[in-house]
Amino acid sequence: MASHSDRYAMEDLLYLMSRLRDRETGCPWDCQQDAVSLASFTLEEAYEVVDAIERHDTEHLPEELGDLLFQVIFHAQLGRESGDFDFADIVDVLTRKLVSRHPHVFPDGTLHSGRDPDQQLENTEIHAVWEQKKHQERTRKGRRGLLADIPSALPALMRAQKVQKRAARVGFDWRDVDGVLGKVREELEELSAEVLAGDLRGCEDELGDVLFTVVNLARHLNCDAETALRKATGKFERRFAAMESSAENAGLVLEDLSDTQLDALWRQVKSDRE
Repeated sequence: MASHSDRYAMEDLLYLMSRLRDRETGCPWDCQQDAVSLASFTLEEAYEVVDAIERHDTEHLPEELGDLLFQVIFHAQLGRESGDFDFADIVDVLTRKLVSRHPHVFPDGTLHSGRDPDQQLENTEIHAVWEQKKHQERTRKGRRGLLADIPSALPALMRAQKVQKRAARVGFDWRDVDGVLGKVREELEELSAEVLAGDLRGCEDELGDVLFTVVNLARHLNCDAETALRKATGKFERRFAAMESSAENAGLVLEDLSDTQLDALWRQVKSDRE
């Protein structure tokens, strides 16, 4: 890290962005980008941040957060060029929204107002206020349906969980885990029937129902489905890498092993790591 006196500040980053987008002396690649072309990069950088957090990689987390911040700065520059908004607008809108959503912290609706520190607040009260404010924001944006403002670009598991959680607010939900488990079994039976029938379109439809119901199960178990699947995938990757290593040490090639040999190697890796 540079010393405090040598550190760049936010205004330097904004200036850098304007230089990159200069049509005469800037970066050709940066000059070609627009909000649509940046969308996938913005999503990717967000996942890089999550990955660093889950790996407890505090050494590289500032860099990953910086990459994500750069996406915000880039979009702000595009907004400034189009005359639609700039970085100051982003900061202003965000600050106003957060002040509005936290009346228990800013009782007068202003940034520098404060509440009595002796006043005790329950989490249920805070959550109710938060949801009320979000409902008001949805209505102001013309999104009146309960599910209307859930972004379609979210990863499928994450979006399914948000949809289910939102529907549960009005009581449309399973009462307990056992009910969800029963539904999982029912959906698996329906999927099995489509597999036996050889109906590929039906299989896709029923598989979607299975996945959606499993996400519901995760929610009832107070688990995040997206995180659970990422962890499971990471575990598989580590075990598979161990299989490759074991095979190599034995002078074997995975592609040449039989199903029985692969299964035995997999079981051995699992046993060694458990």
